[in-house]
Amino acid sequence: MYAVIETGGKQYRVSEGDVVRIEKLEVEAGAAVEFDRVLLVGRDDAAPVLGAPFLKGGKVTGTVKALGRHDKIFIFKMRRRKNYRRRAGHRQSYTDVQITGISAG
Repeated sequence: MYAVIETGGKQYRVSEGDVVRIEKLEVEAGAAVEFDRVLLVGRDDAAPVLGAPFLKGGKVTGTVKALGRHDKIFIFKMRRRKNYRRRAGHRQSYTDVQITGISAG
């Protein structure tokens, strides 16, 4: 069984047991989380159940495994012959969630 959920402005295809790296959630490691913005629930032997846009009563549950930050990326802007150079860095935060259950409602 699999589901497509929306969180952090992105969509993820998840199955039970998967560990998904999503945008940062304001929770502690080991806490239980619930995603109610379920777009689709499907099985391998049957047609998927679609929402319009979300499934009523559909939910995906998971456990927070870790919180962290990605590697730093550097942004460098330059205009040639104008003595213009700008350098900045960015590290995006993430949350690793292990999916424990999928319910179509």
